[in-house]
Amino acid sequence: MTSPATIHLAHSPDSDDAFMFYALADGQINTDGVRYVHELQDIETLNGRALRGELDVTAVSIHAYAYLSDRYALLPHGASMGDGYGPMLVATRPMTRAQIAGKRVAVPGMMTSAYLALRLFQPDFEPVVVPFDQIEQAVLGGAVEAGLLIHEGQLTYKDEGLHLVADMGAWWLEKTGLPLPLGGNVIRKDMPADLQKKVSRHLRESIAYGLDHRKNALDHAMRFARGLDRGKADTFVGMYVNDWTLDYGDRGRRAIQLFLEEGVKSGVITRPVTVEFVDD
Repeated sequence: MTSPATIHLAHSPDSDDAFMFYALADGQINTDGVRYVHELQDIETLNGRALRGELDVTAVSIHAYAYLSDRYALLPHGASMGDGYGPMLVATRPMTRAQIAGKRVAVPGMMTSAYLALRLFQPDFEPVVVPFDQIEQAVLGGAVEAGLLIHEGQLTYKDEGLHLVADMGAWWLEKTGLPLPLGGNVIRKDMPADLQKKVSRHLRESIAYGLDHRKNALDHAMRFARGLDRGKADTFVGMYVNDWTLDYGDRGRRAIQLFLEEGVKSGVITRPVTVEFVDD
């Protein structure tokens, strides 16, 4: 692990994460002498790096946390929760859940929460791993019969002429009454407890600062918006940086526990999971 004075903080190069970490990246909050080194990589890469224990603090998929809980604890701040919306299963023609059975479906990674949600929704399909920003084209080009969209694709698929088969967040809310937990931030459990709490506070302050200074934070986030206009980028950020992001709360924690329990019950997650949070 690196020196306590320097924390390697990893997250994905997306507008919502950029918004969330704006204040930390731009020196807008007092970090009590802790220096943060930001590392930006796609979420499936970060999942793999966390599995190898390479990072101090990192964004991960909640699905991946099932295999990280021996080494990392979840921070209570920084969640991406789909409250009635989430990853979207799309195709070039209208399809039902039953018609997805046996089909080739492009997914953004086997450790993503989107993949786990889709497996719970429809256990019988053939996953084809495709970089998240190439999934629409894989569907349009006929390489797969359907694709699972995360990030900005959730707002742009209609522009490409694609049809929505199912919204995983809407399905999960109807099934459980809870938001769909997609991503979270984890911290190494072998880090001193006082430093864990300090990092947790800094993360919350960064999120709160972005929400309180939305224009400046969105200006920063637009560098990572991958072609979205400002209006759509603002919508996307609002979907995934909100009150859930400030703190899971009891309902958010229940959602994580249930999502992982359902994953274990389905056989997609191959080990029991103990969810552990750092409280600041």
